[in-house]
Amino acid sequence: MSVRVDGMTIHIEGNSPVEDAEPLLSALQRMPDATVDLSRATRLHSASVQILRALAPPTVGSPSDPFQASFVFPLLSISDGGKELV
Repeated sequence: MSVRVDGMTIHIEGNSPVEDAEPLLSALQRMPDATVDLSRATRLHSASVQILRALAPPTVGSPSDPFQASFVFPLLSISDGGKELV
């Protein structure tokens, strides 16, 4: 499993397969003020990306996968003011 909780930080490390989406969601539900650290992540499954986008926790770091770092990670930083994006 690539999801690890340390204090108020949720770390995603290495490749994060679909099986990591549920532990990520559970951790964020238990700790809504947690920060998610992606600095040691290689690649995130789209299920985890959707959770991060929907719950919008503060994130630090960026996945090392060039595509995700360039195109996916910036989506996690967009604030929509609580409105649904169309």
